[in-house]
Amino acid sequence: MKELTVGANDAGQRLDRFVSKAVPLLPDSLLQKYIRLKRIKVDGRRAERNARLAEGSVVQLYINDEFFDAPKQENAYLTVAAPKLHIVYEDENILLVDKKPGQAVHPHDGAEYGKTLIDHIQAYLYARREWHPREENAFTPALCNRIDRNTGGIVIAAKNAEALRILNQKIKDRELEKKYLCIVHGTPKPANGKLEGYLFKDAKENRVYITQKPQPGAKTAVTLYKTLQSRNGLSLVECELITGRTHQIRAQMAAAGHPLLGDGKYGRLDKRYDRKFQALYSYFLRFCFTTGGGILSYLDGRSFRVEDVDFVHEYFP
Repeated sequence: MKELTVGANDAGQRLDRFVSKAVPLLPDSLLQKYIRLKRIKVDGRRAERNARLAEGSVVQLYINDEFFDAPKQENAYLTVAAPKLHIVYEDENILLVDKKPGQAVHPHDGAEYGKTLIDHIQAYLYARREWHPREENAFTPALCNRIDRNTGGIVIAAKNAEALRILNQKIKDRELEKKYLCIVHGTPKPANGKLEGYLFKDAKENRVYITQKPQPGAKTAVTLYKTLQSRNGLSLVECELITGRTHQIRAQMAAAGHPLLGDGKYGRLDKRYDRKFQALYSYFLRFCFTTGGGILSYLDGRSFRVEDVDFVHEYFP
């Protein structure tokens, strides 16, 4: 049992809100349950969840010690009281989520615990009782592909170990078709074509470089592109990844003389447009298996897309 004394800055708060801030790892569902079961009391007595706390009152918490630990990567999902996901598709094995620009997919991308896409996905599955972390020896719901923090689009999450294994292999064998929409400066010539080269990643600078000749550490990069519209010095382009390298579209389009709108890393920020990050969206995904799909065989041939991409409406209404 732990006790928390209500200070002047916390006086007047509701009991449930006070506890949720003081013990961020305690899921809201358990918090409400523990209040009903009198495992959370005020001054030794049962209290309603909306009871207003007075300065000097003591809140007694009869809950497991694990909930008092500082949030870590493996339990950050417990800090997410209300998961926010834009779900494109879901079944018993996978989850397709439309990640919005500005959100990191993993904590090591510099985001705080509880703020990343994987945190919200795990919190969502935990709240729906589709994932029982205390019953698992090793598996946790995981992402099969990554998208940069400031790029939007479809991210694939596996709900079980078998789905994760299959999807990782399918991605490695290039049995998934992924298309992106982007806005670039200028008008590509030819309007449709293929960008080929070698991509070298500089981990220290967190950027990549494109060369036309192979060099140690460089990997092949191939992108198909199709110009959909051109207007006012900008072009709306659809890109299909043949290889999936870090910052591939951004770097290759910039190397071709057509940097993405808003991409300060590989191009320039144009003062005429109020855009601080790249106009790039992974809007289309198709499963095109050339080998058996196991428990995911039913996905073969199916395609999914994000219909509403904000920058398309903004610059090419």
